[in-house]
Amino acid sequence: MRMSLAQRVLLTWLFTLLFLIMLVLKLDEKAPWNWFLIFIPVWIFDTILLVMLIVKMAGRCKSGFDPRNGSQNMKKKVWYLIAMLLKLAFCLALCAKLQRFTTIKLAYVFIPLWALLIGAMVELGYNVFYVRRD
Repeated sequence: MRMSLAQRVLLTWLFTLLFLIMLVLKLDEKAPWNWFLIFIPVWIFDTILLVMLIVKMAGRCKSGFDPRNGSQNMKKKVWYLIAMLLKLAFCLALCAKLQRFTTIKLAYVFIPLWALLIGAMVELGYNVFYVRRD
C-alpha cells in the first residue's frame, strides 16, 4: 500500500496542527499536561515515517531484488534513518529538560539537532555540487 503525495501532505499537516494546538494550550497554561504528552503527535508521525523507511530498507532483502543503482539509494535511506533518530533524541532530551527530569545544560540538549543540521547541510552540498563521473 502506497500513500499518494496528497495523503502524505495531509498527514503531515494534521500532525503538525495537532502538535501546535497542544503546544499553545500548554504554553497558555490551559492544559497542565506533561511535556511528553505534548509531543505525542510528533512521535506518532515519526513512528509512521520510521516504519515506512524500515519497510523500504527491508525490501532489499526479498528475492528478485535488482541491486543495480541500489548502493546510493541505500546510503540515502541510512542517512534518513540516522536523521530520524537524531530528531528523536533531540525531542526526548528537550522534553526531559522542560519537564525537569534532568539538570542537563540546554547546550547539550541541542547537540542532536546541531548534528542533524550539519548532516543536512552536507547532504545538500553533496546534492548540489556533486558531478557525476560517467
